[in-house]
Amino acid sequence: MSESAPPVEEQPPSIQKIQELLGAKDDTSRFVGLALLKSVLDNTAELRNDEEAIVSLWESIPPKFLDRLIKTGSKQTPSSDTRRKDSNDMLDLAVSVLHTFASLLPETAKNGPKLVDRIPQLVACLLQCSDETTRLTLETLVSLVSQPDGAHVFTAVEDLSPLTEIAPSQPLALDVLLYAWLNAMTATPDKESLRSKIGATMSSLVASFKGTDAVTLLSFLASLLPRLEPEVVPSDPKWLPSLGKFIRDLVISRPTAAGRAAFTNLSAALLEIYPFQAPQLLFAEQDTTTTSSSNPFSYLLVNLMLVDLRATLPTLLEQLNTPTYPATSHRLTSAFNTLSHFTGYLLRSMDSASDLPWTISPDLLLHLRKSISETLSLTTEYLRDRWDAAVAGAMGLHRDARAASVSATTTTTTGGTGTGATTTTTTTSRLPLAWDAASDRDRGATADNDPLVLAAVRALALWIREDDNELLRKEASGLADMLVELYQRSRVGVKGEGEGQGQGRLDFRRAVLVAFEGVVVERKGREAVLAEGGWEVLVGDLLGVLLGGVGGEGEGEGEEEEEAARGVEIVRVLLQIAEAEVPGPKEAWMDLVTKVATWDVPEGMQSPVVVECHVAVLQLVTTLLVSAHPGMRKRYVHSTSAVLGVANRLKGKVKGDKASEEALEDVVGTLDALR
Repeated sequence: MSESAPPVEEQPPSIQKIQELLGAKDDTSRFVGLALLKSVLDNTAELRNDEEAIVSLWESIPPKFLDRLIKTGSKQTPSSDTRRKDSNDMLDLAVSVLHTFASLLPETAKNGPKLVDRIPQLVACLLQCSDETTRLTLETLVSLVSQPDGAHVFTAVEDLSPLTEIAPSQPLALDVLLYAWLNAMTATPDKESLRSKIGATMSSLVASFKGTDAVTLLSFLASLLPRLEPEVVPSDPKWLPSLGKFIRDLVISRPTAAGRAAFTNLSAALLEIYPFQAPQLLFAEQDTTTTSSSNPFSYLLVNLMLVDLRATLPTLLEQLNTPTYPATSHRLTSAFNTLSHFTGYLLRSMDSASDLPWTISPDLLLHLRKSISETLSLTTEYLRDRWDAAVAGAMGLHRDARAASVSATTTTTTGGTGTGATTTTTTTSRLPLAWDAASDRDRGATADNDPLVLAAVRALALWIREDDNELLRKEASGLADMLVELYQRSRVGVKGEGEGQGQGRLDFRRAVLVAFEGVVVERKGREAVLAEGGWEVLVGDLLGVLLGGVGGEGEGEGEEEEEAARGVEIVRVLLQIAEAEVPGPKEAWMDLVTKVATWDVPEGMQSPVVVECHVAVLQLVTTLLVSAHPGMRKRYVHSTSAVLGVANRLKGKVKGDKASEEALEDVVGTLDALR
């Protein structure tokens, strides 16, 4: 019996054969060549890894032929099933080929016009694609718009309706918009045109999501809006009320975890970017129609965030090294920021001169006040634990002790005490007491540079300053060491001084100053701040503001006014401490008097904020002199005269500002009487 012949393996077409078919004059041969090319690329790993061959094959494909395939496949024609199937096959093949090359081509070829110029056609075909081809099209677009050239071509597309219409069912469509706008923002000089494009597309998106829970849209905007430059953020957009309704509907519908994260993050983003419109949408809306609750929407919104904070904070420290921490931290940061804005709105609405609407009844407000206090009490515990874990090692551990916990030196003497004795010195390293998230440390987001810590401090600070809660203020005084050190680290880090410091670090100073205003109301708080060197740190910053050029020529107007405003806040805190100190200011505090006495008043006129800062410093110095013991005051008689001279030189700069004029007149009169 004869042996059967072995089967003949079918050899794949050669690259040369495929290129010949792609270079043919008729579209049928080109279509066959394109189909063969796709098959070979899918099944030949060696070819996919051959960069030179991939570029060569890409150059063999006529770009106009790809455009015709996509255009023909996108047409809606009342044809037979066979012709419709042929058109779909053309579209599927063209998209799959583009998808493959978008992932295989080197960056230089991927950014070339031959690929990125296909973007308009890919957008236009989306409504005619099958589910699989839609996915491939969107993935291709994401890849292309992630580069500046592709983003530029995408933003020039006039009709993005195919993308916005499928966005509710295809979240990748939102990724296309996100990457395209962020990359175009950094590359295009025409910011106004991009702003207009974003605004118009957002209107279409919001319309497309009506009737849905809009969770993906809210998450998309929460990611996009904070990252946009102010020049490209749509100003007073008409779609803001629709976003407010989306958030409201989500809040009252028992949202999922994804829904809670979406409305929390977007609420904080809107309040930051639209400080005049967003509070009206989130805190002042009166219409809350729901079968589950008759409470105002603002009450429900804030209460849900407070519940989330209380439920999450006790276990948050355990999550520092887990993959879920960044998302959780971001959500809690947004909740704290929303709480800060809510507190600010509450204060403004209670002002007799304000016309802001307020919809929460007194009994609900009392319940909310209790809930906020409980949440912030839990926040102080978290901040204490986080700071001890990351920096201090243990509550109250002095900075010198922290350094000593890392290394120690041991000296050992052998052979007695005579001339033959041998001394050995050994330096050993111990594990430090402090620990923090390793991933956070790698990213530079340690406890003193963590947005969550800043948001928590800011929310706590604002509440203890405005709410007369003695217990919470005493609890916050237990954070004095953390607050003082955060202030000092921010002062060094923002200026770019010191190892590991520099631009991009968070600035805690304004938040800490607000916290100090609440903390130093209590005796325990004042003692804690002074014990941690708070007076010296604040005075050092104040002198940096005063003697470092505020009112001079070394800074821009905006930076100068920001520094001056912080100087006023510093004086507000120091005045509280100085006025409460019994029997009078400490000797070391009087060093501020001598420093101000040598201050050279800047020439020329300054802005009202700078003048207010200068007058506030003189008020602080005057308070120190008035409160000082008579014997101490005599030792500073020459400095008193010098400060009086400074005050007289400032008189010509406060004309027209009635409050500053009266304050300066009081300073001059008081100093003159002390001489």
